This record gives sequence, C-alpha cells and structure tokens, in this order.
Amino acid sequence: MENLKYLAMGEWFNTILATLVALLPITNPVSTAALFMSITGGRKKKERFDQALKASVYAFGILVAFLILGTLIMEFFGISIPGLRIAGGIMVIRVAFSMLKAETDEIEPDAKKEAKRKSDVSFTPLAMPSLSGPGAIAITIGLSAGTERWVDYSAIVLGIFLVILAAFLTLLAADKILKVLGKTGINALSKIMGFLLLAVGIQFLINGITAILVDEAFINRIIESIQTVA
Repeated sequence: MENLKYLAMGEWFNTILATLVALLPITNPVSTAALFMSITGGRKKKERFDQALKASVYAFGILVAFLILGTLIMEFFGISIPGLRIAGGIMVIRVAFSMLKAETDEIEPDAKKEAKRKSDVSFTPLAMPSLSGPGAIAITIGLSAGTERWVDYSAIVLGIFLVILAAFLTLLAADKILKVLGKTGINALSKIMGFLLLAVGIQFLINGITAILVDEAFINRIIESIQTVA
C-alpha cells in the first residue's frame, strides 16, 4: 500500500515536471520581458508591477480554461487525440523554428506602437499572444487529452501556475535581465528554448502518429483496402 502511494506521488510530480518542460519554452518569459520593457519602459515601477501581475493572472486563466474545456472542444469539433497531438506538434514546431532563427518578437511594429499608447497592455499583447498564445494553448489542450482524474488535472494546473509565476518574476526583473543579457543574450537564450520546444513538438508528432498506427480500426481499414485491391 505504501509503495502504491509513493508511485502515485511520483506520477503526480512527473506530470508537473512534464507541464513545466512543455510550457516554459513556448511562453519564453525572457523574450516577453524584452517586449514588456519596450512598451512599459517609460512607466512608473508600480504601474509596471500592476501590468505584470494582471498579465500573469490573465495568462493563467486562459491556459486553465483551455485545460478544463479541452475535452469539450475536441468532442464538439470531432477532433481525435492523435489528431490534436499531430496538429499541436506542427504548431509547436513552427514556433520553435521561429525561435531558433531568433524571430521571437511576435508583435508587429504597428501593433507595438499601438500598445505603447494603450494604458492597459496586460491582456494584449502581454497575456495574449506573448504568454498564452496559440502554441501554449495547443500544448495545454494536448496535456488535457486523455486526462480524466482530478489528481492529474491538479498537477497540470500547478505546473501552469509555476510557469506563469516564473514569467511574472521575470517581468518584474525585466530591466535587470535586459541589462545583464542584452539583445544577444536574449536571442541566445531564445534559441536554447527553441531547441527544447522543437523536441517537445516532435514528441507530440511521434505520439500522435504512433497512436494512429497502433489503432485497431485504422489497421483493419488498411487490411480491408489491401484485400479489396488483391
């Protein structure tokens, strides 16, 4: 009984770790910190704190909402788990390649100018699309696929919380981070994150394709097609 308890705890911590590994590279808090300073650099420290906090709360809420509603969304659109993993993998790989090429700024110049004029930039562009963009949402829905027990959901939610907490602390220290790393350091770190994200995306693809290939219904259709041709 005691061994089963330790095994369950181990699985719970592994789920938290898997969530961190999958989400942290795509949220890329350091890159968001550069954007944060570029649009709020002239504001008071208290105002920057409020914007960072609100952006983090919004991002957490968006990701948890898609985690909870992920299964319903899949059922509504008739999306299978393998299909979701393949689509999510392609999306994540695209983002990873842009990070490897140091194209980490998802905000267009005109949008950035508009953001500087806005009094509240917490929801957009900080929370969406920087911290919880399409790639992060795709990964979150992918994590929800096949998750049924509330214990697993709690582990994923805690993992999301830790990722967003890391992003919040990074935004608070954005000015210091930019001074230490500079643009070259941020680009180098983004490339490292991009490489990790590329591995996550490829694993998503492998899992999705493998699930299709071992699916009994799929195998039966292949056999029937071969028999028909023969």
